[in-house]
Amino acid sequence: MTRIALLSQRLANQIAAGEVVERPASVVKELLENCIDAGANRIDIDIEQGGTKLIRIRDNGSGIDKEDLGLALSRHATSKIANLDDLENIASLGFRGEALASICSVSRLELVSNSKNDPGENAWRVEAEGQEMNTALSPASHPQGTTVEVRDLFFNTPARKKFLRTEKTEFARLEEVVKRLALSRFDVAFSLRHNQRSIHHLQTAVTEQEQQRRVALVCGPAFIENAIHIDIEASGLRLWGWVSLPTFSRSQADLQYFYVNGRIIRDKLVTHAVKQAYQDVLFHGRHPAFVLYLELQPALVDVNVHPTKHEVRFRDGRLVHDFLFRALHKALAGVRPEDRLATTPGAVENSVDRETGEMLAPISATSMGEFSGQGRMSLSPSAYGASSHSNAYGAFASPNNTGAQIAEQLQTYKELAEDEEIPPLGFALAQLHGIYILAQNKQGLVVVDMHAAHERITYEHMKQAVANEGIRAQPLLVPVSIAVSQAEADCAEQEAQALLDLGLAVERVASESILVRQVPVILSSANIEQLVRDVLADVREHGSSERVSNYQDELLSTMACHGSVRANRQLTIPEMNALLRDMERTERSGQCNHGRPTWVLQSIDQLDKLFLRGQ
Repeated sequence: MTRIALLSQRLANQIAAGEVVERPASVVKELLENCIDAGANRIDIDIEQGGTKLIRIRDNGSGIDKEDLGLALSRHATSKIANLDDLENIASLGFRGEALASICSVSRLELVSNSKNDPGENAWRVEAEGQEMNTALSPASHPQGTTVEVRDLFFNTPARKKFLRTEKTEFARLEEVVKRLALSRFDVAFSLRHNQRSIHHLQTAVTEQEQQRRVALVCGPAFIENAIHIDIEASGLRLWGWVSLPTFSRSQADLQYFYVNGRIIRDKLVTHAVKQAYQDVLFHGRHPAFVLYLELQPALVDVNVHPTKHEVRFRDGRLVHDFLFRALHKALAGVRPEDRLATTPGAVENSVDRETGEMLAPISATSMGEFSGQGRMSLSPSAYGASSHSNAYGAFASPNNTGAQIAEQLQTYKELAEDEEIPPLGFALAQLHGIYILAQNKQGLVVVDMHAAHERITYEHMKQAVANEGIRAQPLLVPVSIAVSQAEADCAEQEAQALLDLGLAVERVASESILVRQVPVILSSANIEQLVRDVLADVREHGSSERVSNYQDELLSTMACHGSVRANRQLTIPEMNALLRDMERTERSGQCNHGRPTWVLQSIDQLDKLFLRGQ
């Protein structure tokens, strides 16, 4: 080891560049954040060779004063914070003052700016290049705002350049950065060009319809067609945006955008809350899609916990977690068939847009509502099933129908359609192979998986019954002693009441030992020691635990599965209609307990296309 010495300014900047400038996408992120912080409402981005040859970004923001241009390229120089109070209430995207200095230490950088404080087009240019980073100031012509050109990235650090991927890959990552910021600021217009070719041209979006159009352009039309818009406020927190229906899931977590006060983040607490909200409606191994915005006071969140600012720390993590979970859980449970059919008329798999001719992504219509039944769900005719309407449709299942009777039923359906009395899932026509129910609604043909649908109805009913009774607990004849760490024992002692609310009576008996005296009745046969360890781990990590309810739900789900109608059971038309009506009243009835869809819609338009009608 040699003597301790101060690093040179150039080496310090290049070390900082290792944290800030990983690839061209990192440069674009830092520069775009500066544009937005400067108040720009239009940003133009020109890229060549994936960003390694040229990155040019122009904005119409407030600009930089002539006296500050040279200082702007210095390390730890910023106009966004001045004291500790500013650091605790950060409202800007950037604040470290390292971006420009780090970028110009590994590239050839030119910055031209016209400040709003300098009337006219009296702009100034400052140039800097790696190594010693000597700056040169000269006059230039430029409208109000700033243009930054970054050329020959990593020209003086070949080892870093060697680790870059292909031009296509680097541009894809750079484009993703632009998409993320475009979703965070609807009031800013973005233009992206690559090798002289226009890639994105996004206008400002003020109304909700315009915002949905931008989301569709960035995330794809299939996402917005299969998403629900939410806007919920509580406890000083506001959550708004779009979440996908459970049937529109992804094999990867590649369509998940979460913003805190306009800053995109990836946080374990947020991920856990979203996962819990989709707990029993998402198919195993699949991931939900969402574009969500959380707004709260800047003082309640610390964004200065990671060099790239991708992670944050909430002052009250448990409050945020519970708010996110309840908001999303309520939103997903509140969607009804009529809501989906109203927003996606003619929604079918592989449908084609009549105006553009473009193929749309598969759409599975789903239904979720509020369960209002009492007692064990049965397949006896409900109000609709016992009515003359459903009895009329029962004639379709009879082999003894005459032509006159069928014509009479069709006329009855036509009259109901004119009076708008047909329910969202329509009326049953027949049963297919003892597995599927075929029903007719206004849009076309509804196909229902009767076992999956009845399984969800039974499951939700059982959950409601358990919730109304509360968690019933029973004392253990022989208390279970568990050896734990001191941190786990501290957690058990501090959260004793919270654990008791879950039906677990846990007592600390030594510095590294606890005693379990009471467990939920429904989980009395479970592995008590493993259950308690998992609960304590969740409480320490997320401030709360859903382990008990999850174990309970798994058991109820299994019971519901075994207690539902099985394949090849013949149902009468009134029984089928009773099942359809219960689906319209039941929460999350668009998916079975395992996340599979329970019903899909084939519209008349799609059926016409299958048979080439009108062509």
